[in-house]
Amino acid sequence: MNFTLSKIFKGDKVIWIVLLLLSLLSVLIVYSSTGALAFRRANGDTWYYLVRQLFFLSIGFGIIVLMVNVFPVKLYSTLAQLAVYLSIALLVVAVMLKLSGYAGVSSGRTLNLGFISFQPAEIAKISLIMFVARVLGRKQQSKGDLFKAFKTTIIYTIIICGLIFFSDFSTSALLFATIMAMMFIGRIPVKYLALVVAAGLILVAAIYFAADFMPGNLLRVKTIKGRIERFVHGDPASEKGITQADYAKLAIYEGGLLGKGPGHSNVSNYMAAAYNDFIFAIIVEEYGLIIAGAIIFLYLIFFFRGVVIVGRATRTFPAFLVAGLTLILVFQAMINIGVSSGVLPVTGQPLPWVSMGGTSMLFTSIAFGCILSVSYQNQKNKEAGEQPVTVNTPDEDEVL
Repeated sequence: MNFTLSKIFKGDKVIWIVLLLLSLLSVLIVYSSTGALAFRRANGDTWYYLVRQLFFLSIGFGIIVLMVNVFPVKLYSTLAQLAVYLSIALLVVAVMLKLSGYAGVSSGRTLNLGFISFQPAEIAKISLIMFVARVLGRKQQSKGDLFKAFKTTIIYTIIICGLIFFSDFSTSALLFATIMAMMFIGRIPVKYLALVVAAGLILVAAIYFAADFMPGNLLRVKTIKGRIERFVHGDPASEKGITQADYAKLAIYEGGLLGKGPGHSNVSNYMAAAYNDFIFAIIVEEYGLIIAGAIIFLYLIFFFRGVVIVGRATRTFPAFLVAGLTLILVFQAMINIGVSSGVLPVTGQPLPWVSMGGTSMLFTSIAFGCILSVSYQNQKNKEAGEQPVTVNTPDEDEVL
């Protein structure tokens, strides 16, 4: 049996264990946090969202297994540029449909094709990271190469993050930060990165001070300014105790060290995003700070294993790919935890592989599939006697 499982679940065994533990937590916490939602949308059938979560987790594991066992890592490099073009097209369509008033088709953030509804930004995140990994992997031989890599990367990053920014500031910022980290790892000169950071800070400041003079809520700038002001000065609605952040803090307070026990959350009945953006607060309420700390530790273990996989890579593209995907998943987890605990302003980032999800979980599984595929490829390369790559040496089959 163990032999059979090892033949199927290839790659880093520690990451597989982390995924299994997070899956168990996901099933338990989604079931207990969707009671109110079930009465609103599923005629009181509390099993509906449990079965739904099990379904998407199963499909997610299936995608990962398929990617690790069937698709070669080099395929991701080959498809990277096409995937970026597709992402830009989907983001443009979503934005144009929203501007045209087709709210039932696109909210800007979500694109509804009738048979499936998904967020183009989820595709864009993975596609851009793949593309940047490909660019950085090809351009490592000279300062001129590094400048070309920076120029290409920043152009596509501005386009994609700009389109995402139109409807989802937090995802745009998350992706932008990840790409910046990838460029730093890829030896892009710090002076270039500093200029980009300075430009970004100026842009945020301009948005903040110009928000009141813009018509309506163009590019959600008033929403962004409002969230910043509520975080810095406090939310006036907190005087009534009705904000999502207030409920999250209450859940953490009531959970204490040991929690109230599985299924005993009261706060989740009043929170609109208890099963998604604020799910970490419900974890603390039911299981306590000790178990919540263990969950954070799982993400740190995943981060460490990602670093190990990068260090063992024998090609630059896989190394940069794993670095980018690991960073964005860990960043997203830390943002969700920070928002739930009141350390960060309220955003809309789910807890990876734990929050209730549909197609977003499937895209997350693609990220894990890429990471585990590289891990398995590293194992095969080691058996073949190949040595880990240094970042200043481009892949022989990746040089333009």
